[in-house]
Amino acid sequence: KWEGEGTTQNLESIVIGRCYDYIRIVNPAVGEKNCSEIWEAFKNAFINKDPCSILPKDYELFINLSLHAIPPNKSLFWENNQLLVNSLADRGRRYMSIGDTLFGFVADFLNWCGQANSPGLDYESCPTTLECENNAVESFWRMASMTYAQHSSGMIHVLLNGSSVGGAYPQPGFFADYEIPNLQKDKISRIAIWVMDDIERPDIDSCGINSVKTLENRLKSLGFDVTCTDNYKSVMFLLCLD
Repeated sequence: KWEGEGTTQNLESIVIGRCYDYIRIVNPAVGEKNCSEIWEAFKNAFINKDPCSILPKDYELFINLSLHAIPPNKSLFWENNQLLVNSLADRGRRYMSIGDTLFGFVADFLNWCGQANSPGLDYESCPTTLECENNAVESFWRMASMTYAQHSSGMIHVLLNGSSVGGAYPQPGFFADYEIPNLQKDKISRIAIWVMDDIERPDIDSCGINSVKTLENRLKSLGFDVTCTDNYKSVMFLLCLD
């Protein structure tokens, strides 16, 4: 038995339903997608396999079937503030975070894993990242993150949490390890970093100091035009509202 929670109940119905929700209502501009085929490709990435030996490339077919353009200037990267990102992006209306793409939307907040030599899903338990890094969920989000970064263009936005105990820019982290290395420099005009402190929580990290400075230096050394703003007002209003 693994430490992590098991596969989300009704996973197949949720993934297929979310896929149709996305192409019909959330973002019909992406055009026709075969939602049953997308589910099959998703499932085949991890069923019948040791749940600790799933690799990002196992999701390649799923990504190819669900891929669509990400509008320029709409990409919103983040660390440690998923709920704030969701309300700011507003299902793609303001920004298109990874959870607002079709490939991210179908899997957001779900859990899943299979079992070696069994076509079924494991509803009892799934491995955590501490138990093994190459688990089905972790590898999925690595693949999704790499794809998202590769297809982002124009002005890029990065929303970080200045109240995070480990620092606003975690290393290792998805942004540090899978997204920054896959940004296409020739397609990006500027990177705007927003460091938001949680209301009534300490201000641990800010532009120009600690981990944010590390991030700014890294991006500048890669040749990007970088700006950084503490407690960007538009986002602050959302935090206050909540």
